[in-house]
Amino acid sequence: MAGSRRKAEHPAERYIREVLAGTVVVGRLVRLAVERHVRDLDDGHKRGLRFDEDAARHAIDFYGFLRHSKGEWAGEPFELSPWQAFITWSLFGWMRKNGTRRFREAYEEVARKNGKSTKIAGTGLYGLVADGEPGAEIYSSATKREQARISHSEAVRMVKASPDLSGLVKPFRDNLNIPGTASKFEPLGADADTLDGLNIHMALVDELHAHKNRDMVDVLETATGSRRQPLIYYITTAGYDRTSICREIHDRAVQVLEGHVPDDSLFAYIATLDDDDDWTDESVWVKANPNIGVSAKWAKLRAGAEKAKESLGYRNTFLRLHMNQWTQQSTKWIDMDAWTESGQTPVAAEDVSGMPCFGGLDLSTTTDISAWVMDFPLEDGNHVWLCRFWAPEERAAQRQKKDQVPYLQWAKEGYIELTPGDVIDYDVIRERINEDGKRFNIREIAIDRWNATQISTQLDGDGFTVVPFGQGFASMSAPSKEFEALVIGRRLRHGNNPVLNWMADNVAVKQDAAGNVKPDKEKSNERIDGIVAGIMATGRALVNDSGMSVYARRGVLVV
Repeated sequence: MAGSRRKAEHPAERYIREVLAGTVVVGRLVRLAVERHVRDLDDGHKRGLRFDEDAARHAIDFYGFLRHSKGEWAGEPFELSPWQAFITWSLFGWMRKNGTRRFREAYEEVARKNGKSTKIAGTGLYGLVADGEPGAEIYSSATKREQARISHSEAVRMVKASPDLSGLVKPFRDNLNIPGTASKFEPLGADADTLDGLNIHMALVDELHAHKNRDMVDVLETATGSRRQPLIYYITTAGYDRTSICREIHDRAVQVLEGHVPDDSLFAYIATLDDDDDWTDESVWVKANPNIGVSAKWAKLRAGAEKAKESLGYRNTFLRLHMNQWTQQSTKWIDMDAWTESGQTPVAAEDVSGMPCFGGLDLSTTTDISAWVMDFPLEDGNHVWLCRFWAPEERAAQRQKKDQVPYLQWAKEGYIELTPGDVIDYDVIRERINEDGKRFNIREIAIDRWNATQISTQLDGDGFTVVPFGQGFASMSAPSKEFEALVIGRRLRHGNNPVLNWMADNVAVKQDAAGNVKPDKEKSNERIDGIVAGIMATGRALVNDSGMSVYARRGVLVV
């Protein structure tokens, strides 16, 4: 048409082009999101979809009315980064054939410090002010209202700093409202007294990984029923609970991106490292941190990476929060590569039968696994662990089904002894320890004081030196750090016992303000009794090490 001219390339369009060309470094899942958008531009009309460029530009242009309220950009106009522009471009540009928005759910997963809370504050304000929804109800949502206030408070500051919005939107305590349209924007926590009566146009769910169950998400979803184009926007960092609602939505998002599940109502953007990436390579960090060099600072990431290289306890925290990788628990402790390498040297009981050793006994409860570990400190600085495990026979099949671990196979192979009945028979444990006492030079037995009075008294009567061993930082920190050093140095010869390996992979660690550490049974995914028993045994070896002569440590060699 004469006089018509195509609009200049939008930054969101340039981002799409550069991702496809490979000039912008992204992970596989982000590339899939971009490819999905381009593919739908070609054939989305077959499913009743169309892209409204004017609507997309309108949403992005709205951010020009907002200003940053704190930090180095305080007072500066809010400008979306190219990747953020792509997300907004997609969310508000795609339409259904009836003229309403295509996407009713959005899942955005990126590493910490990439501007999530600030951006969703602007998204909420767009829903309040410029989305054309009468009586719009916008909620910033989190597990607790205090968390929900983070993005909402940012929205309040944005309103106050904007000459265009401050005359239209009225702030009152935890409420932003437009009197003329009966629209409001409020923080909403799962800890609220009641969540009844919601009529949601837009819900912004911050840090979805922190939700312990799906209750809040279910409430939000059911409260959108009377709206013509509601949006629930999940924004989060990777989590560690693979049974959580966050992981459920994450997995569905991945399936949609990979084309395995057709769902035109869900938008997904997941910025994370690829499986074959080396997290120590700085060139891949941008995959999880698309705002790197802006809000995600190089110096902070480098400092965190150096700490993660040195501390197994911190590594999973760094990987989850800053590389946006799902981990098994919040503070996974043991590097399983180092653990496996450390256990490759075969462990033969006859090789240490005459050597001093120290035992650790963790009885757990009568219905769970109990663990007995003997630590043999060697003259060359290595340690050998020999271990036994017990579980009640009648509960083994039930626990195998629940825990998805092969208890029955382990029992068949001799790695776990099943005691008759539905509770562990402590007399069997006592008998086995006495058998070990005849074969090995057991100097001390460390026992958790909880629930172990009777067997402690009995073992003491059997002639063993029994040492009560507390589970607090005071008792556990030094041997825990020694255990960590043994694993890192590949100096713990444990023979890769499959039960112990499973427990090692479960361990989460707790750290206090003073830097003391100890295994955390509450945060660990599953049983860790063998590791706890081993650390207690190593603790007693550590205490006695300084006073041992070479002969006491290795025994008298007969030639």
